[in-house]
Amino acid sequence: MKNLLISTIFLITFVITSYADEIKDCSTLSKFSTAFYKCKSNNFVKDTKNYQKKEWSDEKKKLEDVKKKVGDAKKKVLKK
Repeated sequence: MKNLLISTIFLITFVITSYADEIKDCSTLSKFSTAFYKCKSNNFVKDTKNYQKKEWSDEKKKLEDVKKKVGDAKKKVLKK
């Protein structure tokens, strides 16, 4: 039980830190430096990837729900 608790806390901590590191604050850099533009472009790419993952997962859930409903309807029709 103790091992389970410790591993769960470790896993949660790992996940939280990985999400916290996704987008960096570029406002500390000079707007005329190349590092600023690299930072901005990296943030843009990460935002875009996260948005696409979220949208695709939502659409995938919708498709799975429709497949399930069609399967249930098919079973009902075949039983009659």
